[in-house]
Amino acid sequence: MNDTKLQSIGSGGEGCPPRMYSPNLQPLLQSLLAALADIDFEYERQRETISNQSPDTGLKTRALEKLKAQHLERRDPYVQQLAALQESIRHLRQS
Repeated sequence: MNDTKLQSIGSGGEGCPPRMYSPNLQPLLQSLLAALADIDFEYERQRETISNQSPDTGLKTRALEKLKAQHLERRDPYVQQLAALQESIRHLRQS
């Protein structure tokens, strides 16, 4: 699932009012989005540190590739949970 699709979970789309969620779902949604924001912020901070510190281009490239892989692995469970939550919300709206 791409980030654009994730962003659309919380909005009503262009020209539409924001979506309202069940009191049971909204805290979970907010928690998952906050966790992803924290993970992304930490990744960007670490990426900037590596980019600014290492003079060896090859070493820097390998370190950044490893960091990116770790970042994606760390994000994946949250993205999967958001996808499942989005599916649950869609089913609730259809019923």
